[in-house]
Amino acid sequence: MPSFKPFSLTNIIIASTLIMFAVQNSIQYGGLLLGMNMYFLAYGFWWQPLSSMFTHGGFLHIAMNMFVLYQFGNLIEHYLGKKQLFILYFAGGILTSLISFGYLYLFEPSVNLVGASGAICVLLGFIALFDTTQRKGIIVWILLISFAPLALGMPIAWYAHIIGFGIGWLFGVLKRA
Repeated sequence: MPSFKPFSLTNIIIASTLIMFAVQNSIQYGGLLLGMNMYFLAYGFWWQPLSSMFTHGGFLHIAMNMFVLYQFGNLIEHYLGKKQLFILYFAGGILTSLISFGYLYLFEPSVNLVGASGAICVLLGFIALFDTTQRKGIIVWILLISFAPLALGMPIAWYAHIIGFGIGWLFGVLKRA
């Protein structure tokens, strides 16, 4: 497991996410203003593809996401550096938000997409391509976090997980080339 470095990019992202979660919960309609939803098109809320990565549906949601980000973000940062983590997390996360929004637009226009899960799944897809010993476990994990909550009736953006994983895998393929 990577050692704790207080000024790692991963820990800065985690701290920023916690701060934004506090902001989201301290302003009226914070989740709707910062999450990814139809306001993006209707009112030009251009920040939503990024801000939705910092917005969460509750304490357990943010706690689980930040735990997984801590593990895998620090791993990528340790082996590939801050720049690679930054590109994967933010470019991959924004791309995941935009493609997920396309899905929402077509199939679930009333949904407000929140959470870092899509960006985190980009990291998992990237790692799964390169780490063949962990690949099956990561794929099973993605499927579990995507579909088990649905089976329990919980609202979850399963498509963002799958899209993020695919984008991470694609980023890995491009890095290999």
